[in-house]
Amino acid sequence: MVKYRYGGVFIYLDFIKMHGCGNDYIYFGGFRGRVADPHTMDLFGLCDRHKGIGGDGIVLVLPSVVAHGRMQMFNIDGSEGAMCGNAIRCVAKLLFDEQIAPADMEIETASGVKKITVYHENGVAHSAQVDMGQAVLGGDCSCEGYKLTRVSMGNPHAVAFLDEIDNLDLETIGPPIENNPIFPDRVNTEFVQVIARNHLKMRVWERGSGETMACGTGACAAAVAAVLNGFCDMDTDITVDLRGGSLIIKYTKDTVLMTGDCVKVFEGKVEI
Repeated sequence: MVKYRYGGVFIYLDFIKMHGCGNDYIYFGGFRGRVADPHTMDLFGLCDRHKGIGGDGIVLVLPSVVAHGRMQMFNIDGSEGAMCGNAIRCVAKLLFDEQIAPADMEIETASGVKKITVYHENGVAHSAQVDMGQAVLGGDCSCEGYKLTRVSMGNPHAVAFLDEIDNLDLETIGPPIENNPIFPDRVNTEFVQVIARNHLKMRVWERGSGETMACGTGACAAAVAAVLNGFCDMDTDITVDLRGGSLIIKYTKDTVLMTGDCVKVFEGKVEI
């Protein structure tokens, strides 16, 4: 058990480790008991994969006055993200499995209320489809020698199409793009290889977290950019292979739909 001290006394916080396509977060619930404050409680050390629980960040699952629940997510560096497509599926799983919300639910995020349909067996959610809303198109730009297609899915993305992505050194390539002045709020960068019509392979450099196994909003942005660049079709299931698994994305004139897994790894307590 990892020990933390808060306000001169020790308290316990329940957590659940979950992942969507390998994009893993540490989830703290605010429906029962104390609500975690990741900054004042200094919880980000828990994301360390060698000295803590390990994760791409921290997600709070909170009550909402406009939806069945609210998601608040933080990157490893403490910055707050507006939306995370993989995390919201896991939030939906938690709300459904705990019988807080029905299979067709709504979750409030910093980028608006999202509609989710949970797919389940014997009362346990295993995957979900998220209505991600409309993509906001930002046009093409050049940065650090890459042609990028800009797409917002509630958070900013820049997509590059390359012939091969497996051997890219994202630790070197990612930071200069993420922090380039042309992206005042920093940016998530997707490096995409077209495998076949409506089939993509993607690696992602996430702002505030570095390379992650998957990015749901990034997969949506990649699919939208692929349609815009003529590699994929609208109103068609597009498979996006990520390092942690695959997502199915459908880009329509009204919205972007994302379908993927939501997996509980383990749960426990941290002593604060």
